[in-house]
Amino acid sequence: MATVSFTDTTRYYAGVERPAVDGLDLEVADGEFLVLVGPSGCGKSTTLRMLAGLEGVDEGSIHIGAKDVTELPPKERDIAMVFQNYALYPHMTVAENIGFHLKLARMPKDERERRVREAATTLDLTEFLDRRPAKLSGGQRQRVAMGRAIVREPSVFLMDEPLSNLDAKLRVQTRTQIASLQRRLGTTTLYVTHDQIEAMTMGDRVAVLRDGVLQQCDSPVGLFERPRNVFVAGFIGSPAMNLIETTADSSGAAAGDGTLPLTPAQRSALTGPGIVVGVRPEGWDIGGAGYRAVVEVVEELGSDQYLYCRTGDRVLTVRTPGMAPWKRGEEISLAPRTGTAHLFDAATGERLPDA
Repeated sequence: MATVSFTDTTRYYAGVERPAVDGLDLEVADGEFLVLVGPSGCGKSTTLRMLAGLEGVDEGSIHIGAKDVTELPPKERDIAMVFQNYALYPHMTVAENIGFHLKLARMPKDERERRVREAATTLDLTEFLDRRPAKLSGGQRQRVAMGRAIVREPSVFLMDEPLSNLDAKLRVQTRTQIASLQRRLGTTTLYVTHDQIEAMTMGDRVAVLRDGVLQQCDSPVGLFERPRNVFVAGFIGSPAMNLIETTADSSGAAAGDGTLPLTPAQRSALTGPGIVVGVRPEGWDIGGAGYRAVVEVVEELGSDQYLYCRTGDRVLTVRTPGMAPWKRGEEISLAPRTGTAHLFDAATGERLPDA
C-alpha cells in the first residue's frame, strides 16, 4: 500500500488549446478510496492513465509512496488496473484469467494457485473457476477482472468506470461489493466515474474535475453541504441543486417576494451586485414570502415526492414527503428554509463565506 501524489501535473494533447489535465495538485492517503468524477472530457480518465503510465506527463510529477514514477513504464509502478470493458481473454478459464499476470511473472505454480483460490473465495467466484468468460454474466465478468487485479497485491488499484456496462440494479449491487472489498483489503484506490451518485456512495473522498481543473476534493458530506463553487453545487446532488441568479442590495439577496439576509463577510466578498442562490430540493418551505410558482409535474416515488414548479422562465425542483396532496396546476409559494440557502458570487462563481 502507498500514498499517491500529483504535483502540478499537466497533460496536453496535440491540436487542443487547453490541457486535458491542468496543474493537478492532489494527495491520496495510504488506503484511501478516492473517486474522480466530472462530466465527459473533464480529464478524469486521463488522470488515471497518467498514474498508470499509459499517458505521458508534460509538466509536473507523480509519486507513488516515496518513488517518483513520472517517467517509469507501467510495469514498474506496482499498480493494477480494472477497465470498463473487463479485458478478459475469451479462450481462458476464469482461473487462468485471474492468474495470467502471475504466470507471466513466473510465480511458482503452487503460490499462483493459492492466490487465485483466495481471490475467487473473496469474490464468490469459486464455482466459476473452470468456466470461460462467455458463460458468465456481466457482473461475474467484472468480478473476474477485479480478481485479476487483487491477486497481484499491488500498491494501488486503478478503476476506470468499471460498472458502466452493467444494468442499473447490478450497478448498485456491485458498487457495494467493490467498496466493501476495498475497505477489507485496505489498498489505495483511485476510481473514475461520471456518475455522481456512484461517487458519493463509494468514496472516502471525491475529487470533482471540470475542463481538466480540480474544482474541489472533499468527503461526500463536505461536497454536499459546502460546495466550493456554482459548478460543484450544480453537479453534486440528485436531483440537482436549484441555482437562481438574482441581485443583492442593502437589505440582502432578492428571493422572489422575499429577501435573504447577508452577513458583513458575505457583502465584503461580493465583487458586484450579482449573486446566485442555491437551494437543494429538500431546502424549500412551501408557503410564506418567496417564489410564486405553478406545479407542472409531480413525481411520486413512494417515500418521496418531487414537484417541478414553474416560476417565470425557470423550473424549481422541490422534494416533499411521499403521498403529499399536491396536484398539477396548483399555485404555491416557495421560500428557502432558514439556513439552507447556498450563496455564490455570480461573477466568479465562488462560494460566499457562511459567516
